[in-house]
Amino acid sequence: MIIGVISDTHGLLRPEAMAALRGVDRIIHAGDVGAPEVLTALAALAPVTAVRGNNDKGAWARDLPATAVVDAGGLLVYVLHDVAELDLAPAAGGFRVVVAGHSHRPANEEREGVLWFNPGSAGPRRFKLPIALGRLVVEAGDVRGELVTLG
Repeated sequence: MIIGVISDTHGLLRPEAMAALRGVDRIIHAGDVGAPEVLTALAALAPVTAVRGNNDKGAWARDLPATAVVDAGGLLVYVLHDVAELDLAPAAGGFRVVVAGHSHRPANEEREGVLWFNPGSAGPRRFKLPIALGRLVVEAGDVRGELVTLG
């Protein structure tokens, strides 16, 4: 199973991002979507789980949850926008992966049995940070993260 992970699009869904996500089994959007059309376009590729970011405002965004749980082939993924707002102990809660965006900084780090994954920002460039997204590859009962720089 391959899960595409994208965040901080801020209303901009780049063609390179769509190409990088083509063929995934599921997509996680970790917030700051920016416009409902982004989710509609992603849903044409695979089922989407999205959370609300601090910049997601308006009627369309009210339906987005602050957090979500994704079952990735029996491994649980906890999704939120800002990891600083995490209010649980992931390992104790049975989560194998925590996905968050917000910082625009890609990260793929395993700590104490939990993969902490931030796909970076796939939207407008911020400072000198890369334009990026990620993939979670689930196989043989385990998961690994991959970061993909765009452009």
